[in-house]
Amino acid sequence: MDYKNSKAATTTVTYDKNEIEAPTQNIYEAITIIAKRAEQISGDLKSELVEKLEEFATYTDSLDEVFENKEQIEVSKFYEKLPKATAIAVEEWLEGKVYYRNPEDIQE
Repeated sequence: MDYKNSKAATTTVTYDKNEIEAPTQNIYEAITIIAKRAEQISGDLKSELVEKLEEFATYTDSLDEVFENKEQIEVSKFYEKLPKATAIAVEEWLEGKVYYRNPEDIQE
């Protein structure tokens, strides 16, 4: 999924509790689902960032060759400016983009 084009807020936002719990009718279940989705998003973003930063990695032990790589700094700054994983997860939840199911509701 493309998190770079997310419409999620980059600052603190107050959400309507009723809107958050509406799909499950249980605020705790909704928060748990959102938290699990946020962990998935965070993992995706971290692996993507690590992959991009590995392009700039140098594998030398010499301290003389250590220097600041401007492209690496720009990539890091870009990822720092993205909305937090929890904000993206809440936005996806409110837009109905998160698939969830309760294993207790499944009948054989």
